[in-house]
Amino acid sequence: MTNNSMPSTNSPWTGMVSVDDTALAVTDTGGPGIPVVYLNGQFATQGYWRQVIADLGTEFRHITYDERARGRKSKRSADYSFEAAVRDVDAVLAARGVDQAVLVGWSYGAVVGAHWANRNPERALGAVLVDGAFPHDWLDEAMAQRIRKMFRRMNLFMPLLRPTGLTPRMNADQMADSNIELGELSRERELGPVLDAITVPVRYVVASGTSLGSRGDEQEQIRASLDAVTARNPHITIGAKVASNHGAILKKDFRAVAEAVRGVAAPHREEAGDIR
Repeated sequence: MTNNSMPSTNSPWTGMVSVDDTALAVTDTGGPGIPVVYLNGQFATQGYWRQVIADLGTEFRHITYDERARGRKSKRSADYSFEAAVRDVDAVLAARGVDQAVLVGWSYGAVVGAHWANRNPERALGAVLVDGAFPHDWLDEAMAQRIRKMFRRMNLFMPLLRPTGLTPRMNADQMADSNIELGELSRERELGPVLDAITVPVRYVVASGTSLGSRGDEQEQIRASLDAVTARNPHITIGAKVASNHGAILKKDFRAVAEAVRGVAAPHREEAGDIR
């Protein structure tokens, strides 16, 4: 099913949204609440948000989707670039008839959310960035080689899981290129100005410990870059520092993420008379 007509905002909807040379699997709960669009981790799926959405409940309108070649249904593409990921946000919102929304992004999705909020200050009602979008120079040539080696090793078994939707339908080089591009975009000189220019409310929910591919205290050093960000931009705050690690944060600390969404959305709900 491809959405070609003006969608209903009240009824739940699940279908495919066409964009560029591909199509994305989208789920929209509908309803009159403030729209929240969820931006997945780099190779994750919309299912990761299940507990956050359940905690927030029907007071919000929840829009989730699987990025290109992710999940069980989203189609492959010739373009897995970061700019394509940003375009996909626009395509999904347009297809669902949504002009303004709160963005919630985890990991890679946090960087997508930061860029979209920066570029669309009239449309972004706010953003919650979950353990991602840290302006830090973590990528060097040695790290790039580690990334390529890791994905080539993982690609030995990942094809077996692709029919389940648990791994992307991308090859090892495509996944490595995407991860390396993320490192380039995360450099302080690249991401710092994006965050400094954001004019809508942003709350970070920050994990603890390591993530896939990190060593020692690398991840905590990266997270420490937020101190300078919050000092420069009063619109950006750290909503919570939680105990779970990067991979488990949406499962174990979903309440902290949901609370950050409520905080960002509160002024808009007050305007609509929707505080209960």
